[in-house]
Amino acid sequence: MSARSRTRSAYANPVLIGATTVLVAVVAVLMAYNANSGLPFVPTFQLRIDTPDAARLVVGNEVREGGERIGQVSNIEPIPAPGERGGTSAQLTVQLDEKAIPIPDDTTALIRARSTLGLKYVELRRGTSPRALEENAVISVAPAGIAPELDDFFDVFDERTRDAVQENLTNAGAGFAGRGPDLNRAFAALPDLLGDLAPVARTLARPDTGLRTFIAELADFARLTAPVADSLARGFGLAADTFDALTPRPGALEELIAESPLTLEVGIRELPRQRPLLRALTSISGDVRASARAIRAEAPAISRALASGTRVLPRTPPLSDDLRTSLVALRGLAAAPTTNQTIDGLRSTTATLNPTLRYLGPHITVCNYFNLFWTYLADHLSETVPSGTLQRIQVKSAPLTQDNTLAEFGATAPANGGEISAAERTLLGDPVELHAQPYGRAVDEQGNADCEQGQRGYPERLADEAPPEFKIAVDPRTPGSQGPTFTGRPRVPEGQTFSAEPDGLGPKVTP
Repeated sequence: MSARSRTRSAYANPVLIGATTVLVAVVAVLMAYNANSGLPFVPTFQLRIDTPDAARLVVGNEVREGGERIGQVSNIEPIPAPGERGGTSAQLTVQLDEKAIPIPDDTTALIRARSTLGLKYVELRRGTSPRALEENAVISVAPAGIAPELDDFFDVFDERTRDAVQENLTNAGAGFAGRGPDLNRAFAALPDLLGDLAPVARTLARPDTGLRTFIAELADFARLTAPVADSLARGFGLAADTFDALTPRPGALEELIAESPLTLEVGIRELPRQRPLLRALTSISGDVRASARAIRAEAPAISRALASGTRVLPRTPPLSDDLRTSLVALRGLAAAPTTNQTIDGLRSTTATLNPTLRYLGPHITVCNYFNLFWTYLADHLSETVPSGTLQRIQVKSAPLTQDNTLAEFGATAPANGGEISAAERTLLGDPVELHAQPYGRAVDEQGNADCEQGQRGYPERLADEAPPEFKIAVDPRTPGSQGPTFTGRPRVPEGQTFSAEPDGLGPKVTP
C-alpha cells in the first residue's frame, strides 16, 4: 500500500474525524466559558480600584476609556473601609489591554450605568501626570463617582411622598381652577413688573447696598433662632393673645405706644449697667452646665439612693430609740471621774508597749519565730510515757576539774574554752564556753531580714569588751546579715513600722 493511500484512509476514518471535532468543540466551549476572566496567552496589565461600593458590578463587566473597551473586571472582593467608622468597602481587580498602558498616576475611575436594566461598567479617566502607575497599583473611586441606581431614584417616591405629591397637585389644581381671567391679567402685568425689576436688581447688586452682608447676617439669624423656633412660635401665639385682649380697648394700645419711648430710654440707660452681672452669669453658666452634666450622669445613683432611703427611713425611729440609750450610757462614761485616768493609763501603756511592739513585730512578721516555736515544741514534747508526756533533754555537766566552769562556785573568770592540750581534753572533757547573746535582731535598719536567733551557730569569740584570751560570745550582734528563716520573708511587710534595736525607755543594747 502506498503512503498516499494510507493518508487518504486516515482522513477518511470517521472515528478520528469525530474525536477531532469533539476536541475542537470542547476547547471552544472552555475558551468561551473563561472569556470573562480573559483569553489565555493574551498579555494584560492588572490594576486595583478601591470603591466604597461595588455598585452591583460583576466579574466580566467591561472597563472603558472614552467609550472604547480596554479591559474587564476580573475579581471583586470586600476589604475593610478606611477611617475610624469601620465598615466594608470593595476592591476591584481589572485586567487592561496593553494598548491602554501607560496609565498616569492621577487617573481616576467611575462606575457608570450601561443600561437601564442595571448593567454597569468601569470608566477610566486618564490623568495628565508624567508618572505612570505600576502593575497592581491601587486607585480610588470617590462616593460621587458611583452613578445612582434607577431604583434608588424611584425609592424616593415612597408612599408618604406620593401622598404628599397628590395632595399638592390637588390643592394646586383647586387653586388655579376658575382663575383664568386673573392669570391673564397677571401675565399682562408681568412685563411692566419685570421692566421695573431690572433697575431694582441693579441697585441691589451694587456693593454699597450690602445685600450680601444682609443675606449672610440673615442666615446667621436663622441659624441662631432655629433652636428656639418653638419658643418664638409660642411667643407669637402669646403676642396674638395679648393683641386680642387689647383690641376691645384701643386706648390701652395708645397708652402702650406713648409709654414705649420712655421705656426705651430707661432701657438704654440701665441695660449697660447690667453687663457685669451678665458676664458673671456667663461664667456661672459654665459651672452650672458642668454641674448639670455631673448630676445627669449621677441621677440613676441618686434615684437608687432615694428609693433605698424611702424603704430604710421608716425603720430609723426604733434605731434612734436604741441609739439614745447607747448615747446616754456613753455620756455617763465620758462624765465619770475615772474615765480620764483610764484613758491616760491606756495612753501610757500604749506609749510603753509601742517601742516593744516595733522591735518584736518583725520577729513574728519577718522571721516567723512564733510559729517556729510551736513547731519545734511539738517535736520537743513528742514522747508519751505512762505518766504523761516526756520532755526529752540531755543534761550536759561541766567538767568538775576545769577551772572556772559553770558548776564551780567562786569562779574568778567567765567560763572559757581557752586552749587546752589533748591530754587535758581527755581528762577534763570538752571545755565549757559561755554563749549568751540576748536581744537578737530580726531586721536591719532598712527593714531587710536579719534573723539571728537559731541560725547563727556558736561563734568562737564575740566579745569586744572582754580580754582577748576569753573565747566567749556575749555581744548581741553577729557580724553580717543572717537573712530570713526558711519560712520567713525577705523584709518587713509594706506599711509596718519597725525598729532594728529595742528603743524603749530602758537601757539601750550596745551592738
